[in-house]
Amino acid sequence: MYILGIWDGHDAGAALLKGDHIVFAINEERLRRRKLEVGFPSLSIRACLDYEGVPASSVREVALSTSDPAKTLTRLAPGLKEEYYLIRRRKMRPRRSDPFKKRFKYRFTELGPNTLTRRLTRIYARRKLKDEGLDRFNLSLLDHHQCHAEAAARSSGFDTCLVLTLDGVGDGLSGSIWQFNGDRLTSIRKISSTVSLGIFFEHVTNLMNMRELEDEGKVMALANYAYPIADHDNPLMQLIGVRGLQLVSPFTSMGMYRELKRILWQYPSEQFAYMAQRVLERRTLALIRNALDLTAEHNVALAGGVFSNIKLNMKIAQLPETGDVFVFPHMGDGGLAIGAAIGANYERRGVRGHTLTDLYLGPAFSDNDILASLQRWGFPYARSDDAPGRAARLVLDGEIIFWFQGRMEIGPRALGNRSIVARPDRKEIKDRLNLVLKKRVWYQPFCPSILGTDADALLYLDGQDIRCNRFMTAAFRVREAHQQLMEGVTNIDGTCRPHFVGDENPKYRDLLIGVKKKLCKGVVLNTSFNIHGDPMVCTPEDALDMFNRTEVRYLFLGDFLVMKG
Repeated sequence: MYILGIWDGHDAGAALLKGDHIVFAINEERLRRRKLEVGFPSLSIRACLDYEGVPASSVREVALSTSDPAKTLTRLAPGLKEEYYLIRRRKMRPRRSDPFKKRFKYRFTELGPNTLTRRLTRIYARRKLKDEGLDRFNLSLLDHHQCHAEAAARSSGFDTCLVLTLDGVGDGLSGSIWQFNGDRLTSIRKISSTVSLGIFFEHVTNLMNMRELEDEGKVMALANYAYPIADHDNPLMQLIGVRGLQLVSPFTSMGMYRELKRILWQYPSEQFAYMAQRVLERRTLALIRNALDLTAEHNVALAGGVFSNIKLNMKIAQLPETGDVFVFPHMGDGGLAIGAAIGANYERRGVRGHTLTDLYLGPAFSDNDILASLQRWGFPYARSDDAPGRAARLVLDGEIIFWFQGRMEIGPRALGNRSIVARPDRKEIKDRLNLVLKKRVWYQPFCPSILGTDADALLYLDGQDIRCNRFMTAAFRVREAHQQLMEGVTNIDGTCRPHFVGDENPKYRDLLIGVKKKLCKGVVLNTSFNIHGDPMVCTPEDALDMFNRTEVRYLFLGDFLVMKG
């Protein structure tokens, strides 16, 4: 009955499915404590099996994503992947050979899979899985963008929809367009890897001295501080265009990099970021309009790293041609393990859909686990009979609190189980969080958690069903009457990236209800429980370690309140 999905590239991880239920999912970074880990997800596989209490030998179906030559090479020579990881994350200084390696990387990653790479990937996967105790199993090998599409379509809840995937590159593609009829995904167009909106934005991020595949959100945030420039005066618009359902460009990947570098010299950073954001929006919107016109669909499901851009997602939702828009919450490559398992589950078992009632798919820890960690660290603590109420009072008093509850979230966003929580209306709290605790750039905004019942009062929903994007996957405009209340969670352009809370998380909901008693609306500042650049905390040990390294005075570990001073 089980299907194990695995991904062993950027933000590696594993997922375990049973029937139409996602039993467990986790990314390797949370267990190895290396942000966006790239190695084989051994610990994630073990965590999946341990949670369900089943031996590895009981898994008869395994799904793996991506078998292009570049991915196959890094599987056979993992040192190459590790070196790129260290350079990309600024853990290793550049060397003289790096420009050559960069040119080779972008050319080589454009190649699609072939018979040899698929065969070598199968040999590699079987050997690695055998080391984890899996012996007799069927191995499904799914294409990169198919996995993104399967995840988006089959967890959207739509009866029919257009499906669009866009990222850097994978299996020779930078994107794909599909039509979903509630049962079968039909490929409409494959977008060649030779022109990539994901690579375009990756180049922009890199040229601005930020970490590609990680800091694209900073580019999006910085763009809000630029003086607007008309699209017809934007030189970046000439670098990439849309013709029907294809992306076109007069430049190769490295040619585009050199042209971007030349243009950047003439503009301040915020202006350059603005121009790049406009290109991303204009070209993606054109693709979607053309695809909607061709398919006569209205609802849209999206996945791939490009759709981590919440401003783009808001613009898509505002198109008059679109109905509801669903963004798969783990849209980047970290979601490929889930997508691979979902795709194989349909191909092998005919399971059409998987409902995401919540994203609490990771490990949980018992009171005994928490107490054992508390005793090791020696902080004063007490059991709280009303943790949500006590937490709400501390937040209202201006405290920043650490909030650790239940099962860990899957994906890049904290959703009330591994969260740092504060008042939403204090700019000084936002600045303290940014500069002292989270150690992020000053212009990067924080996000709100909002009671679903208060969403319409606080935000312009523009006719969107908030159930499609409850997990911080799209921006919404804050109503003018409540901008002061949400000063600490609103971007300079008047938008925010909300998490909508309902009955799926009773403790966190009750915390918001407690805050609402004084603020009249259920809203708090919510950011991930980590220091910027580190993975989100996973275990009580991780939480107590961060508590020890910061000046925050209150940590809620389940029903235990841990205090300093």
